[in-house]
Amino acid sequence: MSFDSRAFRTTLGTFATGVTVITTRPPEGEALGITVNSFASVSLDPPLVLFSLDRASHSFGAFAAASHYVVNVLADDQQDLSRRFAKTGQHGVEGVEAEIGVGGCPRLTGALAQLECAIEARHDGGDHVIYVGRVLGFHMRDDGQPLLYFRSRYADVAPVVPTVS
Repeated sequence: MSFDSRAFRTTLGTFATGVTVITTRPPEGEALGITVNSFASVSLDPPLVLFSLDRASHSFGAFAAASHYVVNVLADDQQDLSRRFAKTGQHGVEGVEAEIGVGGCPRLTGALAQLECAIEARHDGGDHVIYVGRVLGFHMRDDGQPLLYFRSRYADVAPVVPTVS
């Protein structure tokens, strides 16, 4: 039986995810970011999160050299940022409104949440590397909706319909 990797990718796309831009600043280089939807919480004690990065990414070397990163959870009005940091070779943060966070990593203005992390571990994950980060600080907006991704396109949060008693 042959494995259909395209069908596998399509199947994975049925899992709706939030969209993040992970930012970093390597010791010898400029700050950069990359759009990632492979983000998850790992542990509350200690506070750990993870994301995975494709080994073929143009930003792979910068993340391999970095000691910190920031997970910027995008709001539904930040599709342009998501697209910008998803493009090959378009990962610099110049011209993007941001504050400087831990390790010199940008915290993108307008994000729903930002988690500032020190890299705790890197694990082999096939064609990706899994980055586990210890959360050193976090920030969250009190309003806004998340930017979601489902079946290879952006999606909206379905409105909650109140139940009638």
